[in-house]
Amino acid sequence: MNVVWFTHSLRSCWNHGNAHFLRGVLRALQAKGHRTLACEPAAGWSLENLLRDQGAPGLAAFEAGYPDLNWASHAGPADVERLVQGADAVVVHEWNDPWLVALLGTLRRRGARFTLLFHDTHHRAVSDPQAIRAFDLSGYDGVLAFGEALSEVYRRWGWGERAITWHEAADTTLFRPPKDEGVRRGAVWIGNWGDGERSAELESFLLRPAAAVGLPLDVHGVRYPADALRALAAHRAVYRGWVANAAVPEVFARHLLTVHVPRRHYVRLLPGIPTIRVFEALACGIPLVSAPWEDREGLFRPGEDFLVARDETAMAGHLRALRDDAGLREALAASGLARVRARHSCEHRAAELLAHLARLGARVEQPA
Repeated sequence: MNVVWFTHSLRSCWNHGNAHFLRGVLRALQAKGHRTLACEPAAGWSLENLLRDQGAPGLAAFEAGYPDLNWASHAGPADVERLVQGADAVVVHEWNDPWLVALLGTLRRRGARFTLLFHDTHHRAVSDPQAIRAFDLSGYDGVLAFGEALSEVYRRWGWGERAITWHEAADTTLFRPPKDEGVRRGAVWIGNWGDGERSAELESFLLRPAAAVGLPLDVHGVRYPADALRALAAHRAVYRGWVANAAVPEVFARHLLTVHVPRRHYVRLLPGIPTIRVFEALACGIPLVSAPWEDREGLFRPGEDFLVARDETAMAGHLRALRDDAGLREALAASGLARVRARHSCEHRAAELLAHLARLGARVEQPA
């Protein structure tokens, strides 16, 4: 089948985590014999910031890691209509302009033969519901929500069984343990500081515990304001700046462990939804310690696949134990890796997507 995906960006992962998952899913669909095309705006915010921050070399990791993926840019309605010609399925990510979301719904209502899905991977449905309700989804066949708690929101809005839970996952063609083990040192945290959604949590579950046990800490990400950089320096953490997601496995391979600190909205308003960094870290075979979140859907085995710290003291204890106990590190890494390979790869998600599309009437078996 021919799958067309409208994303904010395929090429840029600068403050755009959905690009991680999308790349892996498109690659998995192609491996199953389907044709894919990612469509992004010609002047997207993420890409513009990446080029401003890193210049053209900022795209090098994507180009080297994903030379097999097809993408196109669009600058208006005529481009969008052209790009969906011959599509069997069209998926539209929530980080798109309302006019584009509405246009594709209109095409579907007027008889377009593709199955049309809206893909939501953010907390705005609960933190800013009017922003999502501003989208005209009346022509859409279904919604893909990246966790059951978010699917429940759409069901309350009248989507019923057409609200489909579809979690993110790791691209195991890229995220995997290193072939040759080298020297590992300290901890690493990869994530954006953002808009204050977890500033206090980063202090209590990352910066202070790492400093308390004397564990070297490297921090990668963007949108770190001056006060955040001062906080890192005060706790002797080293800020390393932006890292291309395609290069993250190399970063993990240089460190003993990593930490997951979920954003406040996902803990309080959308419980049960981990970020894609959890999947990617476990796929790379690096031990993970997480700040509290409730795994309502049984995605993982907390305590086996990763450790959970209920408070700052427990986090310091876990970091100390992992620093000093190679056997514990090996056991966690092996368990987490096995879990991802068994249930949470982009290959799994591609198969799930095809099953959902078939249920909604798409021509899944049509050869590309």
